[in-house]
Amino acid sequence: MHSIPPLNALRAFEASARHLSLTKAAQELNVTPGAISHQLRGLEDVLQVKLFERGVRQIALTPAGKMLYPGIQRGFAHIADALADLKRSVSQQVLVVSTSPGLTSKWLVPRLYRFTSDHPDIDVRISSSIQNANFTTDGVHIAVRNMPVGATSDSSLVVERLFEMKLVPVCSPRLIDNTTPLTPQTIARMPLIHDDTLAQRVTIPTWADWFRAAKVGKVDADRGLHFDSPDHALNAATEGAGVLLAPDILAYDDLRTGRLVIPVPLALPSGRAYHLVYPRRERRRAVEAFSRWIKSEVEQLDPHDQLG
Repeated sequence: MHSIPPLNALRAFEASARHLSLTKAAQELNVTPGAISHQLRGLEDVLQVKLFERGVRQIALTPAGKMLYPGIQRGFAHIADALADLKRSVSQQVLVVSTSPGLTSKWLVPRLYRFTSDHPDIDVRISSSIQNANFTTDGVHIAVRNMPVGATSDSSLVVERLFEMKLVPVCSPRLIDNTTPLTPQTIARMPLIHDDTLAQRVTIPTWADWFRAAKVGKVDADRGLHFDSPDHALNAATEGAGVLLAPDILAYDDLRTGRLVIPVPLALPSGRAYHLVYPRRERRRAVEAFSRWIKSEVEQLDPHDQLG
């Protein structure tokens, strides 16, 4: 690798070549014209080539100086761009948010643009997993977790309830005959859709529990489509594949927009709620901003759109 002349000498050359004035170059670099002249002569000695023709009141680039100048100018422009990128990176706060896949796609993502619009300096990164994030090892700053109502947690964590989760039957309006009153018996004859991620939690009600609560007997409550993803199950329901027993918060937007309807308004409590969770030691401004924002979003939920 070829040796590079001192950076100060190259800065003196770039400024002098741009201004074609030692005085203006000195003013820009906050040194004396004599210091600029000294740097230029040192650079010429190192390169063993003359870079400037010096007149009484002006200077001009020699052919060698004209050859060198564009590359040096681009080099300092690249340095300036790199420093600007670094400054933006340092000033921009990274916030890693952990949520479940269903809540991410069906509730959080459609609203997240409002947070990023209000906080352009915060670089939001969503970590979506059915497993609870480890705040120590996973690089996560804040999480929205589905937890049992009233569950105790690690004293090192702040846990704040956002909304309780209820399970409600939902389906496409295309499946409903508006001239015929719908009953639980009607649902028993319709195709069923299952979100098997809920079945992994033994306390979460299933279709069998719903039919039992509706006092409908002798129903094969396990029949129909089974999905291991809440958003896939909801998509199937919106496409008219059957009736899904869905978490009300995940179906919220589809119900609000009419893509889904509730054939029979019988909701079952799940005994669980979504909570905002973050380490008690976490003091970064981005966490506080996200906490305020998501709470305000929850406050704006219309209870008439969310079943209860």
